[in-house]
Amino acid sequence: MATLFLSLSLLFLSFHFSSAEPFIGVNYGQLADNLPPPSATAKLLQSTSIEKVRLYGADPAIIKALANTGIGIVIGTANGDIPNFASDPNSAAQWVNSNVLPFYPASKIILITVGNEVLTTNDPNLINQLLPAMQNLQNALNAASLGGKIKVSTVHSMAVLGQSDPPSSGLFVPSYQPVLKGLLQFQKDNGSPFAINPYPFFAYLSDTRPETLAFCLFQPNAGRVDSGNGIKYMNMFDAQVDAVHSALSAMGFKDVEIMVAETGWPYSGDSNEVGPSVENAKAYNGNLIAHLRSMVGTPLMPGKSVDTYIFALYDENLKPGPGSERAFGLFRPDLSMTYDVGILKSSQTPKTPVSPQPRPTATGWCVPKAGISDAQLQSSLDYACGHGIDCSPIQPGGACFEPNTVASHAAYAMNLYYQTSGKNPWNCDFSQTATLTTQNPSYNNCIYPGGST
Repeated sequence: MATLFLSLSLLFLSFHFSSAEPFIGVNYGQLADNLPPPSATAKLLQSTSIEKVRLYGADPAIIKALANTGIGIVIGTANGDIPNFASDPNSAAQWVNSNVLPFYPASKIILITVGNEVLTTNDPNLINQLLPAMQNLQNALNAASLGGKIKVSTVHSMAVLGQSDPPSSGLFVPSYQPVLKGLLQFQKDNGSPFAINPYPFFAYLSDTRPETLAFCLFQPNAGRVDSGNGIKYMNMFDAQVDAVHSALSAMGFKDVEIMVAETGWPYSGDSNEVGPSVENAKAYNGNLIAHLRSMVGTPLMPGKSVDTYIFALYDENLKPGPGSERAFGLFRPDLSMTYDVGILKSSQTPKTPVSPQPRPTATGWCVPKAGISDAQLQSSLDYACGHGIDCSPIQPGGACFEPNTVASHAAYAMNLYYQTSGKNPWNCDFSQTATLTTQNPSYNNCIYPGGST
């Protein structure tokens, strides 16, 4: 009977983990001369848990290759298209007729982004034409009976925020607010997301202290308290996203959904660049994905994961700028992984849990200290699960999923990390939030590896 239960549990978990995750997307840039054919990329994406792809244009070969894959597709129009769309509704209709109708619904186009970081071009003519361009594209979609099925948005740089620290004080630059009010009203009326590009990597470049790096990489750290509301933030991503939420709330649009259109970390750079490395890139993207999978959300938007598009699927070897600009790819042109962040379906199928053989001198289990906040425990949970341990037992259906609390899930993950990382005292530190115990924390069918020989 126990064997049957275990088999059914593993079958459920295998299904759960091989499925895609709707909040994880990737950017597919094309400023390169060595990219694989779109058909190969489509197969690659299907082998991962990535469920959405963002294009910066509307390449028909890519859109066609993604047909019948179920992968959501974000397509984009260039900044140079905005004046025509704004002044001529027929131009917008023609664009929809050429770039959407021949492919939809076989190709699952879900969003059109009009321009990229338009407000921070500080070109007043372009900025004033953005909303009319979006409206005309929306009208063209409505005329094709696609209103509500395909949304219309635009993508912003974090520089649209004049204030972001602490997160509760987030405000848009005052000179952008009149334009943003019109854009946000349009987005509220049409249910489209406010798309933004937060990069903790760039925040680190302006403050290269070790504690800032840990904060940016979702690694255990002391946290940073928001002086406005007393909330302790354990990572930069949440702080940046919540600053955007606060800015939206200050303008009366707290219900407009936030979409992270770009975020990532380079694995290489020029000799004078601080921060790029394979280790840091793997830590950022791997821990970000683990954080999104935890569904804990951010302190101001708990209980859900923001749709997040990682930058990028491939390196773009023709991009200008420092070396790091050409080193964001999760995959190489030969389709091999640059580094593993746990998005291949084959690597997510849980294996039968096996208690590691403890060293003769090893004793006990690693558990959280009393009185540690959920925010700190969530940081430790994200860190542990982002470093190669099998966290399937604390996923829905797993033997240790109940009780469904951050404290319980963190305790399991922190102990497993300790048991599989050498069982050294420093493997059970987690920024001084954990301790070793000789009391077995296992319960019911939830077995904590460890103990003594």
